[in-house]
Amino acid sequence: MLLDGIRGIVGEKETEDDCSVLDIGDRLLVMTTDMLHETTDFPKGMTDYEIGWMAAAVTLSDIASMAASPADLLMAVGLDDPARLPGITRGADACCRSVDARLAGGDIDRHDELTIVSTAIGFVDHEKILRRSGAQPGDLVCVTGMPGSAEAGLGGDLRYWKNLITPVPRVLEGKAFSEGGASAMMDISDGIALSLADLGRVSKVGFSLDPSLFPLIPDLPIERATDLFLFGGGDFELIATVPPDRFPVAGVDATVIGVVTEDTAILSGGSPLPHRGYLHRWE
Repeated sequence: MLLDGIRGIVGEKETEDDCSVLDIGDRLLVMTTDMLHETTDFPKGMTDYEIGWMAAAVTLSDIASMAASPADLLMAVGLDDPARLPGITRGADACCRSVDARLAGGDIDRHDELTIVSTAIGFVDHEKILRRSGAQPGDLVCVTGMPGSAEAGLGGDLRYWKNLITPVPRVLEGKAFSEGGASAMMDISDGIALSLADLGRVSKVGFSLDPSLFPLIPDLPIERATDLFLFGGGDFELIATVPPDRFPVAGVDATVIGVVTEDTAILSGGSPLPHRGYLHRWE
């Protein structure tokens, strides 16, 4: 992973979570940024409005994963066509408003390929923040939604096209997990397998998943549905670890898919889970 090559420069702690965290006294400021390119991140057929929504949502999802309240989002847009800006802006603004955040400005430039950099800040109380580092053996592994839906939409399943192009940041669910006593949390945009690897590395734990519990996409062969669930990217859902006595969590429609283990292996149905999911590639 590229992150492994820079942890010695910026610090291990600074690369552990979905957001950077700054103590500002009475609460914590969380910050995150994302870069999206048209050829690799925006599937063909999306409107400019949907592109703006997605660009905001992927970043606001990181704020949600820390159990924080999003405040402002800044967007820098490298435009291949200036006529696209109003639609992109309207979509980003609508996404921000849906989670009580503000599209607060940004930058506009020319680019050969539509490129959007979105940066968000949010706030959370010291005792309410959820990080990747708190998972404990015996905790339940819980997910929101039906992971794999976005990948299914990308593959042509029109039932899940909206899951792919207009993901909903799980801000309310993130806060509810915190209020309900979850021990660790992150979003699963890169897929469950890669997300669990990141969560396990930071918390120094492993996971044992039970495939019979997976909320799989209906009307697909079970092998295909399971593959989408574990390795599909683009779902901006949350994965959290919750002590058994704190589940179910009020305000969250979550599914238990396994348990946290002391052994650092990641197993699904007793077999090692491949390290596979969404990865940036350079040809």
